[in-house]
Amino acid sequence: MASGYGLRKPEWISTINCKNDFLGHKLFSDMKPIMIVGTASDVGKSLVVTGLCRWLLNQGYRPAPFKAQNMSLNSYATPDGLEIGRAQAVQAEACKIPCRTEMNPILLKPSSLHSSQIVLHGKAIGDQSAREYFLGNNKENLFHEAKSAFSRLSTSYSPIVMEGAGSISELNLKHRDIVNMRMAQAAGACVYLVADIDKGGVFGSVYGTIALLEDWEKTLLKGIIINKFRGDITLFDDGRKKMEALTGYPILGVLPYDDSIYLEEEDSVALKDKNSSWEAGKFNIAVLRFHYLSNYTDFNALEHLPEVNVYYTRTPTEIEKADIIILPGTKNTMADLRSLQEDGLDQLIQQCFAHTKIIGICGGYQMMGKRIQDPLHVEGDIDSITGLGLFDIETTMAASKQTEQCHFHYKGEDTISTGYEIHMGETSLLTERHLNTIDGRPEGYLAENGSWGTYIHGIFDNASIIKEVLGEHCTLDVITDYKRMKEENYDKLAELISGNLDTEAILKDIGALC
Repeated sequence: MASGYGLRKPEWISTINCKNDFLGHKLFSDMKPIMIVGTASDVGKSLVVTGLCRWLLNQGYRPAPFKAQNMSLNSYATPDGLEIGRAQAVQAEACKIPCRTEMNPILLKPSSLHSSQIVLHGKAIGDQSAREYFLGNNKENLFHEAKSAFSRLSTSYSPIVMEGAGSISELNLKHRDIVNMRMAQAAGACVYLVADIDKGGVFGSVYGTIALLEDWEKTLLKGIIINKFRGDITLFDDGRKKMEALTGYPILGVLPYDDSIYLEEEDSVALKDKNSSWEAGKFNIAVLRFHYLSNYTDFNALEHLPEVNVYYTRTPTEIEKADIIILPGTKNTMADLRSLQEDGLDQLIQQCFAHTKIIGICGGYQMMGKRIQDPLHVEGDIDSITGLGLFDIETTMAASKQTEQCHFHYKGEDTISTGYEIHMGETSLLTERHLNTIDGRPEGYLAENGSWGTYIHGIFDNASIIKEVLGEHCTLDVITDYKRMKEENYDKLAELISGNLDTEAILKDIGALC
């Protein structure tokens, strides 16, 4: 069995006296959850959780992901029409199970500079400022809801692979924390600390993080995982010994930096690494970089086409050069539309409409109409705002959010495509020029010049739609199956985990080896 890192994946795991369910999954009534926490944000917690989920599945277990509270504008609709963070939907996909709200009971979606919409058990329950949320007295209620969700999830799956948020040593917020060590204690989880060596200062970040833990937190911690090591991992042998001596905890693995493994992004942190400019010799798609841009995972399939350059920009010259312009989803449509107007980008888009195909998704689709009204002040203090006037539609914001997975026909095609809706507005077509049909119901808008808009997220995950949009610039064999590509990468990630992590030690910790 792997002990340390860089070793071969085991051929089998001893499961003497362990029972299987009717599908052949291993059952352990007393198996502890696994919790992956970090020294900071963006150290690779989601990657490790996803890799462990797929590895455990491949070994015959029945894992499921869990994150008590997520903050992200990338979200997803569950099969029963509720909303969770995209990361947990991806992790559920790695487990080959349907995503459920119990996997992410609390989702915070930033809607302005100082406030966020709170989504509880898949439904929006209102907005709060950061001060109200983090310093208010309602966190105990939310903590109770998170623990209840975990309890329900654990009746169906084992082991639960939990994910923390940010750093576990934020002393000013820790007593109100409902994601990290308090959640680990409530769940009885075995905790593993991830540090990103590529950021530099890994000794300080690991030692400092552990030094700031209270005694009860230290008892939950079982080991350290070093992530994103570049080069020959054996060069860290001496560093490993020193860190173990300093901290008193074993290093269970050193994961190599591998940018060939693809995993859908969790939040806006990944935007900084996206392309931002036009590229010669490519079919160029400019995505407007809204301040509250959401669900930019809509364009991941396009980004993986070698002949296509997807770039995110607000620069007028870069927008003008694009072959297609996309107005993406946004958590605050009216604020982002007003920002376009203040920057003069509304006039540029209107000018481009005469010669360039423009596509609007969700909030971007709403902007392309004549007017957006918000009589209930769902998004802020603006009652009404003039749209870009490109489509013969009008939108009224609604108090309730529509969240559902859908099957639809694009442009009257016989092919059934799939996607999901997450929006709080109702759009009226003043001219009958719909783009899609969902169960016979018209949806979206198709302009005479070929531009179009829709509420459907994930529309570009459908190969037939990508081919129609890109035409001669698309080779169908490259996009035959985006889902297959994701599946292959889940397995590659599982191999990375098993080949470089002491998985046997983790299984012993949680009581999975009997």
